[in-house]
Amino acid sequence: MGTNKENNKKAEEYFERAGKKFDLKDFKGAIVDYTNAIELNPELSEAYNNRGLAKAGLDDFTGAIEDYTRAIGLDPRLATAYNNRGLAKASLQGYEGAISDFSRAIELNPDYTNAQVNLGATRGRLKDYTGLIADFTKIIEANPNDACAYYNRGLTKSHLDDYEGAIFDFSKAIDLDSRYAAAYFNRGAAKLIMWGDKECGRNDLTKAGELGLLDAYEVIKKYCGKISG
Repeated sequence: MGTNKENNKKAEEYFERAGKKFDLKDFKGAIVDYTNAIELNPELSEAYNNRGLAKAGLDDFTGAIEDYTRAIGLDPRLATAYNNRGLAKASLQGYEGAISDFSRAIELNPDYTNAQVNLGATRGRLKDYTGLIADFTKIIEANPNDACAYYNRGLTKSHLDDYEGAIFDFSKAIDLDSRYAAAYFNRGAAKLIMWGDKECGRNDLTKAGELGLLDAYEVIKKYCGKISG
């Protein structure tokens, strides 16, 4: 048996080699090397996290969850492990647990875009639109200039038939990004549905088309018809 210093150095070598194998999608080889690293240095939280990723690459989501949980036990502030465990839980249709993990990852790292996207996708799968609106609101509070967050909150409000709220959010997105074609498109559609306002709806849809969202012209043709003036 080597000294702790020697073992840690050797563990790092296995860890680095495992990473290279993972990049080559040699997940089985990566698992072997991460396991060797862990045997030499059982406190290496990243090795557990990365071995979990390799297991997930082989669709062993149960084994991956076990590794992510070990990583979290060693480093309770390892946001990536929470995010990865959430993905594994979602793959096993454990959506409520996945939401909890993604939320924790965001608490630890409010700028963790992947976790935000994963949380939104999982809430959407469960049609938890109220929870999704709350998530986007938190993002907006942290970054009031996030046009995408306003846009996505607007879309979510549309699912709840809150078209007035949706129009407000699409308008905020447009204020922040005047070339946000999808925001013009959806604001125009919301105006048509909520107010039956063909002229205002057509103006937004036309702008969306001018910005490259060509489907807008089909919506104009179908729902707006010809407008005099």
